[in-house]
Amino acid sequence: MFAFGIMPPAMFLGMIIFMLYGFPVAFSLSAVGLFFGLLGIATGHFDFAFLQALPLRIFGIVSNDLLLAIPFFTLMGAILERCGLAEDLLEGTGKLFGAVPGGLAYAVIIVGAILGAITGTVAASVITMGVISLPIMLKYGYNPRLATGVIAASGTITQVIPPSLVLIVLADQLGRSVGDMYLGAIGPSILQVLIFLGFIFILSIVRPKDVPPLPPEARGELNAALIIRVLWSMVPSVVLIFLVLGTLFLGLATPTEAGALGVVGAMVLAALHRRLTWALIKQAMRSTMIITSMVVFILVGATCFSLVFQGMDGGLWIEHLLSHIPGGALGFLIFVNIFIFFLAFFLDFFEIAFIVLPLLAPVAQSLGIDLIWFGVLLCVNMQTSFMHPPFGFALFYLRSIAPKTVKTKDIYLGAIPWLGMQLILVAIIIFWPESVTYWLDKAPEVDLNSIKIEVPGFGNDSGGSGMPNFGLPPMDGAPAQPAAPNLSEPPKFN
Repeated sequence: MFAFGIMPPAMFLGMIIFMLYGFPVAFSLSAVGLFFGLLGIATGHFDFAFLQALPLRIFGIVSNDLLLAIPFFTLMGAILERCGLAEDLLEGTGKLFGAVPGGLAYAVIIVGAILGAITGTVAASVITMGVISLPIMLKYGYNPRLATGVIAASGTITQVIPPSLVLIVLADQLGRSVGDMYLGAIGPSILQVLIFLGFIFILSIVRPKDVPPLPPEARGELNAALIIRVLWSMVPSVVLIFLVLGTLFLGLATPTEAGALGVVGAMVLAALHRRLTWALIKQAMRSTMIITSMVVFILVGATCFSLVFQGMDGGLWIEHLLSHIPGGALGFLIFVNIFIFFLAFFLDFFEIAFIVLPLLAPVAQSLGIDLIWFGVLLCVNMQTSFMHPPFGFALFYLRSIAPKTVKTKDIYLGAIPWLGMQLILVAIIIFWPESVTYWLDKAPEVDLNSIKIEVPGFGNDSGGSGMPNFGLPPMDGAPAQPAAPNLSEPPKFN
């Protein structure tokens, strides 16, 4: 363990202690990095020349074009969150599915997936769906644990469904294309929604009293007017999703340009719903500023920590530890996912992505693991950070808006089955990589032995040497060679 010195494990332990104590993560990382950097210089474990690279690395963060996508997608989500789109979707979809057992739960899952694709914010999805759906579900006899669990879990789908902010950060940290990361996340997103819907379907058969249908007076009559209303709230959102993601997948726009296009589309949607006001834009911009500042500060702190950690051969220490885990690549993946799962009790997804991922990616690459698949796998795992009792943020959001009749114990216990379903998806991705890689563009397979290049005057007339001699005297009695070729003729490729 100490083949690389005591400093790397001491730094790792110091970081954990600071975070458990409750200091802000960005400043904790900077403090630990600078403290151990100075200590390493004094003890001869660290070269001062490494610290001279710190200003350039910070400048590289603030000038990173890819990270500009974060404020754009955040602003898009903040506008859509405040324009009343979620209310229209939930109300219309709830009435559409209200006649079947579990109809409200189906509506919450479907709307959660749509909101995830257009807002990218867990807090917005959970709070909005909780305020609108939870009182109705409780009023008409839904089990409180099921009602709170489905709302919290449906809000966290946001982390996996493109254009998730987590996927942008993971692409940046892994050095991969955001478009490929989004394509890789399509399969797990669909699987997650289907697993959730399947659970409600089974529950409606096994325990129908926990998910009763809405009474006729609550859902109204299913007619063309209701369907048109649902379509009016859903179709523009779906168009915006395909507009943003389609331009990205087709290579017509960079992630930053797609995000800017999304902001314009969000404003158009808000205007169509007659809710675009200066107050709404100011609130959305303020929310965007807070989230973007948090991300940049965490990135600066993580860069300071990782620079000193790598300068003390911490990366080699981590690689040495993880590359000797029994089971090869499979053993590494199982260990890493268990580690991330427990780390998510204390850290959120940004902190895990900026601190832990840069240490794990080199080991994964050395084991031959596809980094897009690895990133999507960790993204699915990191969504559990919002569902962990007692520290899951989705549970905190839900507690803040749930009626006092709903006990905190019910919220925590209600999250456990959905947490288990998220872990089932992690296992599916590990043992079925095609769920991610199927959607990625594959390079054409070329048999190099079948390639034949013919150039006039070249070929088999080289006296067996493989090279033409352009009419020079034959060697070893070989027949005379042809004159030099006419190089004005274009070569022929078969």
